[in-house]
Amino acid sequence: MKKILFAIGLMFSLNDLKAQSLDKMQWFNEPAQWQIKNNSLVMQVTGGSDYWRISHYGFTVDDAPFYYGNYGGEFEAKVKLTGAYKARFDQMGLMIRTDHKNYIKTGVEFVDGKFNVSTVVTHGKSDWSVLTLDKVPPFIWIKVVRRLDAIEIFYSLDDKEYIMTRNAPLEDNAPVMVGLMAASPDGNGFEAKFENFKVTHLPDQRRLEWLKAHQ
Repeated sequence: MKKILFAIGLMFSLNDLKAQSLDKMQWFNEPAQWQIKNNSLVMQVTGGSDYWRISHYGFTVDDAPFYYGNYGGEFEAKVKLTGAYKARFDQMGLMIRTDHKNYIKTGVEFVDGKFNVSTVVTHGKSDWSVLTLDKVPPFIWIKVVRRLDAIEIFYSLDDKEYIMTRNAPLEDNAPVMVGLMAASPDGNGFEAKFENFKVTHLPDQRRLEWLKAHQ
């Protein structure tokens, strides 16, 4: 049993190490200007771009920059966000995406001068939830944890204390795209900096329960 658990742990550790290089990720809607330096991604966000489907506004858009890798199973992803926000709805954060009809984007959204921890969950149609902070911090950390058929969403101002803002459904046991998203639907774009992006594979909860039951 110990050998089995060790092998599983080693497998996830190797996958984790392989997953951390920004150079090996790929673009969906590549922006005109971007660079990777010191394992950070800095992009000039495309103006007039966004991700949204149908509800409330009556339109569908799927054209904002998204830099991603492909992951299966359960995982934790987090990133440090710093943005030179200018216009209403300027936003940046993490996106977990199955296809153009099913995705979750979460991070910062700048609305009427206020700093919002924002999440859009899309399954056919989009919804939007926000948590407005009292002041505008210089940066923020966003973390998501995929467990079974759900994504748990957290934010932190120091990468130590994380506050949960939402639990949202996501298709169970299916590969997804995970990465860095930014949009400027009402503006002409802004500079977005993503630092310390990391995806950590987690041991599958069902597998752990099976191993525990069959010791």
